[in-house]
Amino acid sequence: MSLQSSVVLIPPGSVIGILGGGQLGRMIALAAAPLGYRCVVLTPEEESPASQVAWKTLVAPYDDPAALRNLADLADVVTLEFENVPASAVAILSQWIIVAPGESILAVTQDRLKEKSFARAAGLQTVGFTPVDNGNLVGLEGEIGYPAILKTRRMGYDGKGQRRVAGPEEARRACVELGGSLIAEAIAPFDRELSVIVARTATGDIRAFDAVENEHENHVLRRTYAPARLDQAIRKEAQTSAQTLAETLGAVGLVTVEFFWSAESGLLVNEMAPRPHNSGHWTIEACHVSQFEQLVRAICGLPLGNSSRGHDAIMTNILGFEAERSAAVFAAPDRHLHLYGKAEAREGRKMGHVTQVLPLNSLVNRTG
Repeated sequence: MSLQSSVVLIPPGSVIGILGGGQLGRMIALAAAPLGYRCVVLTPEEESPASQVAWKTLVAPYDDPAALRNLADLADVVTLEFENVPASAVAILSQWIIVAPGESILAVTQDRLKEKSFARAAGLQTVGFTPVDNGNLVGLEGEIGYPAILKTRRMGYDGKGQRRVAGPEEARRACVELGGSLIAEAIAPFDRELSVIVARTATGDIRAFDAVENEHENHVLRRTYAPARLDQAIRKEAQTSAQTLAETLGAVGLVTVEFFWSAESGLLVNEMAPRPHNSGHWTIEACHVSQFEQLVRAICGLPLGNSSRGHDAIMTNILGFEAERSAAVFAAPDRHLHLYGKAEAREGRKMGHVTQVLPLNSLVNRTG
């Protein structure tokens, strides 16, 4: 039996390894501590947000063999806070220690073409898509048409690595600018962007948080409404679809599924991320168990907690130099401020978030 297929209890007092040192790693470590776990972080970044609260930090590239061996020696289980860690690094680690998510999960979620094909194979709907290799536009022009979105198949986040193209000339230019293997996607006419976070254990225990509604500015998440301001039946469908994907993947830990929704097209799977997600920060104050505690429970073989909402909530990201004015939030008793300890503010950079807690079911009848 391989390490990855074993059902193992990682008891309190053990050490959780985290690949990535950003704010998600920071919040994993903060959630792990009350349960009795310490965290060791591997990150290429000096003075990372996660290193400020972790037990130990290893500063090295993700694919550094010596650092990976050191991480495996220090930790009892390893997880990710950044899904674009090289799959080769996860493969090396998996020789010595359980890694959740494993290499097979990353093979799907790190490639947009495989990701959408996987969702279709699981019986779920997506926008139309086709591969675009070496600037060959036959599939784009024959199956998708213009306008369309050209995206890199790998990497890219917060709107990076993609171009909207209105015709062949723009498409050819985008192919040169983006480079490598691409995917062309039809433009989805949607009314809302939703996401669902699912936790799953190695024994198949699975829980989903409520579907939330996300608003973006310049391709960066600005605000999340929990729950989404849609009928409960639509939110339940999104939860069921996300659980289907997590189960089909065989994921251990968290899987976040992003959707487009419109009254005309219904739910369309957009992307998946096998980690905690910015759109789940509201769970810290508004749920019985946060997404971060649920991750710790899932990868350590503990029973999953109650993922239901105790409150409604609105989570707002603090971007760039807005962090300099964040102290005013302390004056509002229904708002909870989280700053990530980043030394340098840059335009559009996520410096923290604030969650406004609201009475249960107060958002359901609001409209955007």
